[in-house]
Amino acid sequence: MSCASDSDSGSVDLQLGNLEDIKKQPSSLELTDSDITEIPGLPGESLTDTSRHLTHQGPLGEVVAEQLIQSIQEFFNGELKSELEKLTALRSLSSLSQTLPSDETTESFIHSHIADIVHLLSTLVEEEPRQSLFSPVLQEVFITITDFSYQDVYLLFGSEDRADLFSLVTKSVIALPSIKILTHPQEIMPGGSYNSQCLYRQTFQAFVEMLQSLVIKDRHLENLDIIFKHMHPWLQSDKDHERERATTSMTQVLKCLFKHLSLQLPVRFQRLGQVVALMALLCGDPLKEVAEEAAEGMHYLLHITLKLKCITYDKKNRQSLKRAMKKCRELLELYNIKQFYSCPFRIAQVFEVFLNSNELYQFVMATLDGLKNLKHPHTQLSAGELLIALVKTAQSRFEKVPEIMGVICALLSTISQPKVCQQIRNIVSLFLSRPKYTDTVIDHLLCHPVPYDRHLAELWRTLEVELPKTTWILWRLLRKLQKCHDSGTQEKMAYVAVAVTDALYEVFVGNRLRAATFRLFPQLLMTLLIQVHHTIGLTMSDVAIPSGLYPEQEVSSEVTPLCFAIQATKTLLLRTFCWQEFNIMEKNKGWTLLEGKDCHLQGVSLLANALLERNHLLAHKVMYLLVPFLNRGNDKHKLTSAGFFVELLQSPVARRFPSIYCVARLKDWLLLENNPFKILALRGLCYLTRQGEMREDIKSLLPCILDLLYESDEKIVLLAIQILLQFVRTMDFTTLTTMMRTLFSLFGDVRPDVHRFSMILFGASIKSVKYTDKKGVESQVLDSLVPLLLYSQDENDAIAAESRQVLTICAQFLKWKLPQAVYCKAPWFINPSDVATICKFFGKKCKGKVDILAQTLMFSKNAKLPIRRAAVLFVGLLSRYVDHSELGTKGTDWIEDDLKKLLHDPEPSLRIIASQALFRIQKAVAEPHSRQTLYGLRKLTGCLPI
Repeated sequence: MSCASDSDSGSVDLQLGNLEDIKKQPSSLELTDSDITEIPGLPGESLTDTSRHLTHQGPLGEVVAEQLIQSIQEFFNGELKSELEKLTALRSLSSLSQTLPSDETTESFIHSHIADIVHLLSTLVEEEPRQSLFSPVLQEVFITITDFSYQDVYLLFGSEDRADLFSLVTKSVIALPSIKILTHPQEIMPGGSYNSQCLYRQTFQAFVEMLQSLVIKDRHLENLDIIFKHMHPWLQSDKDHERERATTSMTQVLKCLFKHLSLQLPVRFQRLGQVVALMALLCGDPLKEVAEEAAEGMHYLLHITLKLKCITYDKKNRQSLKRAMKKCRELLELYNIKQFYSCPFRIAQVFEVFLNSNELYQFVMATLDGLKNLKHPHTQLSAGELLIALVKTAQSRFEKVPEIMGVICALLSTISQPKVCQQIRNIVSLFLSRPKYTDTVIDHLLCHPVPYDRHLAELWRTLEVELPKTTWILWRLLRKLQKCHDSGTQEKMAYVAVAVTDALYEVFVGNRLRAATFRLFPQLLMTLLIQVHHTIGLTMSDVAIPSGLYPEQEVSSEVTPLCFAIQATKTLLLRTFCWQEFNIMEKNKGWTLLEGKDCHLQGVSLLANALLERNHLLAHKVMYLLVPFLNRGNDKHKLTSAGFFVELLQSPVARRFPSIYCVARLKDWLLLENNPFKILALRGLCYLTRQGEMREDIKSLLPCILDLLYESDEKIVLLAIQILLQFVRTMDFTTLTTMMRTLFSLFGDVRPDVHRFSMILFGASIKSVKYTDKKGVESQVLDSLVPLLLYSQDENDAIAAESRQVLTICAQFLKWKLPQAVYCKAPWFINPSDVATICKFFGKKCKGKVDILAQTLMFSKNAKLPIRRAAVLFVGLLSRYVDHSELGTKGTDWIEDDLKKLLHDPEPSLRIIASQALFRIQKAVAEPHSRQTLYGLRKLTGCLPI
């Protein structure tokens, strides 16, 4: 639908001209004609102004002016009922406006009655039917406003009631039904008073001329700013005829402004980016008429923009402006207007170079707004293309990126077209790939509820990033999580830690950053394992969730920070082809171990060993990462890292590490008052002792390791024994004897493994004694015989067997040959004769048998019944081999007292054996006296030889 005059109905091409007026202005600085290249488009002839100019026949007489004022006052006070009255009032106002330049009375009247004039016009417009066009009243309203505008009296600007009038007159035209309905003969013109199509065209032409009159003298572009504000919603209307009228109106305003543009500073046009964006969107409108009008308007807008930038540019940016104009000219020379403005990428290319950062922000936000409001699929696709093109060309010149991301994320849930959704996600990817915005975009995306809804999840999964940028993006995401681990102990876990974990999971699922995932595998794996450690036992109530993040519903109790960390770790392994490692974890309940508070390190060790066994390359990469990683973060960070690092020390690659990175670090852990670190240190030393290069460094730690034999933690003691077993043959005599005394104290330890391994190390120690040092340890060996003999009766078969084995070693050391009864596995109380044989052997071999009895009697208080029973039986049978003079000297009361207590033991077998032992002790004491009496009688009777 064309509304222009005949002179404007031809070509819509434009030409910037030589900009002589710009060059003459002071603000143009040193810019000359040669600096501003002509922009191709229009032929050289001048344009005919489409606006309605008044032809003055001469000033109105004072009498006529007074009559007009009087009649207008009557109109203000009265009620205009007929069409004729309304037209008369409007034409009177128009006529009166002609006297403004020369008549002070008229000027005073008009300025003092502006509010009345605005009220009158508003009333007339409101009284017109909304869905039809019967009379030229609207047309006359527009003409009246136009006439006043030419006299610099703007009835649509300046106050709230004027702004309301602007909205009202705009709606009165734009919101009319389509021309097809308006020209329906039966409904619209039953009386045939007017040719409705002609009336509509005249009315619309008057409306356009009214808008043009507002910018004829708009030297600061503030009027254009207001016009666009009122036209903006209509340009986005979902009704084709409304959008077409608004686009045509805007184009004609831009055309008029271009013709009469004479800019002066300061420029108050605040919506350039919005205008460019919306007109560019309309260039892709599915309605051909709208698209063509928008293309014409865009070309006018380009020239206005050029003039605007020429007058406002910074002198420092003179060369950049020249380059921008040259680029603009080259682009426009390649295409005609229709071709050029139908391509969003070309539009972005041209306008981007002239828009500042704030205008670019407006451009993006307006395009996103259009994407939301312009529902046609073709328009939405064009909007997506325009945004992608703009972000690509503008590089890093955007401001307020968080606000842009907020709008984009909100849009995702409202767009139904898959292609448009993908375009929006691609825009996010483009921002992410700009290092300047990466952290900003990530921060915004992380400020959403977890687990992410399907739109955000799809965004993370479908990131479209150039290969060189993938590592950067994944690294920045990873660093967000690592910083949470580096911070000190906090009352609650940072929400960003949970959000990043979920984001990493979605990224792994999408697998778009595959190369970066492989490249950062060591960092990703360790950071996620550390996150697992931090989240053990936590619920979402233990997370510092930002207020308002879950406004409508509470977080499900099934959602925990731990579940996000575990699923991200699993997905990482699968995406990096660690299927065998995943299988090992699954078969050995490794995931359950990882989730446990007390067994987390076991899960870490299992995974480390699986990786070392199945994927040496990745394991070694992790090892090198862990060298600096161990120094960072809090205790949980260090503990998980240490657990993984220690298992990797089994690798031959560990030999390449200087001692300061392994042995020295392990020594530091040994000195910590932290049992998990001590255990890890000892495990690491166990692995390193197998590699000859480290043995000398580890040997210097033996005194420290010996002290660990007194620890209450069983794992620490057992690991210490394992290390000492590796060095027992090379120990000096002092260290060896000290260790043997400590080990002897562990005989009978309630921890079965500690008991057994202490005997193993004790036996190894005896074997390691040099010939010249045998006398120095002989007493220790002798002291160990009775305990070893009694523990051969232990209910734990492994302990009993080891006791017999160490007894053999002791016998070899003493050059004894033990009786075969020692090796009998049957309980002693079943075969007392075997015990008698053993006691007879020890009676012959050992001195200080009372001390042996005392040592044995201590075991009668042992917690284990078999040991108590064996001890009491041994005491009773050994008593017959005790020197009677020694018994007489030390007495047996202390022995008998202990045995009498056992007569009340709840175990019948022990009571019986105790009573027998008591009898044997008493008999051993009584036997010397009866023998002495018998000897005296024989002497008296001469039976004994002299």
